[in-house]
Formats: sequence, structure tokens, C-alpha cells
Amino acid sequence: MKKTVFAGLFVLIASLVSLTARADSTVGYFGFEPDIITNYIGASSKKMGYVRITIDLMLNNASDIATVEHHTPLLRDALVEILSKEPEDKIKSLSGREEIRVKSAAKLKSLLKEETGQEIIREVLFTKYLYH
Repeated sequence: MKKTVFAGLFVLIASLVSLTARADSTVGYFGFEPDIITNYIGASSKKMGYVRITIDLMLNNASDIATVEHHTPLLRDALVEILSKEPEDKIKSLSGREEIRVKSAAKLKSLLKEETGQEIIREVLFTKYLYH
């Protein structure tokens, strides 16, 4: 009898944990393809460099992927604008890269909020970051 009750409690607890895990599994990801490639301001006016970044968006809900796809041109334009205005020292430093990521996240969140009225983006992730 005790083994049956213990087994029943174990199954009940495991089910509750599983339901809790599923409640947050609605997060979705959207990756920009192709990568974002643009020039940035070089150290001298005669020197320009370029940056190539793979950017993925963590979305609050996987059902918003279609909405993000629809607004991809607007979002890509905002990213290119941000990156092209950054100086070389910021592009090439770790702290600068993080500042750019935070600035990009704020801009993309703001644009989608303005267009859809919803908080869609949870986080902006730079999954590849190359510069020259």
C-alpha cells in the first residue's frame, strides 16, 4: 500500500513539473538570413571596415515568428543603421559589442511595439560577430 501511494505521489509530482516546464516552452527564435553585413566608420576618414553579424531574436512567444518575418525589412534596416554609425573602436571591443547589442535590442523592441502594440522580442543575440 505504501509503495503504491509513494508511486502515485511520484507520478503526480513528475506531471506537475512537466506541466510547469511546458508553460515556458512557448519561447521562439527567429534568425536573420542572410547575416547582417555593413560598413562601419574607420579610424581615419579614408579607412572603412565591415562587420558581419549573425543575429537571432528570442521571442516571448513562438506564435510571433510570422509577425517578425513580416517586419524583417524594417528590423534589418534598423540594425544596418545602428552598425554603420558605430566607430571602429566600439565595433572591435567586447564592451562596445555589448553596447551595440543592447542598443539594437532596445531599437528592435521599440519598432515592433510601435508596429504591433505588443512586446514580442525578449532578447537579441549576436551568435556570430566578425569584423575587418
